[in-house]
Amino acid sequence: MITYEQLVVLHAIVTEGTFRGAAERLNKSQSAISHMLKKLETQIEIVLLSREEYRPTLTPEGDVFYRQATRVMQQMKELGIVAKNLNAKQEPEVFLAVTATFPLKPILEIIGTIRDEYPATHIRLSRESMGGPIERLLRNDADIIIATMDGVPVDQVEALSFAQVTIVPVAHPDFEPARRSHMKTINEMQSYTQVVVADSSSGEFAQSRDLLPGGLRWTVSDFAAKKEILLAKLGWGGIPTHMIENELADGALVALNVEGYEERQSHLFQMRKRDKDVGIVAQTIWEKLSKIA
Repeated sequence: MITYEQLVVLHAIVTEGTFRGAAERLNKSQSAISHMLKKLETQIEIVLLSREEYRPTLTPEGDVFYRQATRVMQQMKELGIVAKNLNAKQEPEVFLAVTATFPLKPILEIIGTIRDEYPATHIRLSRESMGGPIERLLRNDADIIIATMDGVPVDQVEALSFAQVTIVPVAHPDFEPARRSHMKTINEMQSYTQVVVADSSSGEFAQSRDLLPGGLRWTVSDFAAKKEILLAKLGWGGIPTHMIENELADGALVALNVEGYEERQSHLFQMRKRDKDVGIVAQTIWEKLSKIA
């Protein structure tokens, strides 16, 4: 009979890339890891990993088996969560980190219902930029994040598609580049100040998007400050359309036609760590978030 522990061993070897790495992750000896894998292969009469190279690689049959095994492991994890939550007490705190590009209203509606269902749990909500959310998650500060998949180690994170945000470069209509409708080249725009929101990560997970190479730049802490600067005719930059609907409608801000800086769709995901225990409140929030998509 195939055991869950055997699947865990196979998963560790594949994701770590070596038997030694799997042994260190699972706190087992390398010989024990090799023995468990060999026993699994003997049981199912399939060679799962090729040992011909320095790093073991999945055989074609092993690749099919491994894909199914990861689904089984995920189902086992979900079953464990259900069992745990049947007798669980609510956590004292749940931390959500949400990218600054997504509107808070849908999140706040969920938090409102959670407050009524689980009044003893303190909800922490943090607005983050660029690499901030994933840093919070991987350092075990945040339980759930809403962010893009940029720089995310997919083997460590469970992710569900969440939402699309449209980001468009804009400026005040009296800002010099906005007065002319032709496409402005990067060289033309380098003498005009681009306003960008600072990455809230500490550096290890730092990201950068839509930065004009070689241009003048101001960095601000949030999109509210960025919008105020643009409205003051002091620069240009990309802002999610949901934040500037009124300004676009009344002409206080207009879209810019800049080489390489067209309207962009940012795909957001809800994420949590695979190896972190999930409490009843965090699980409820996760399920409610998945219904927004």
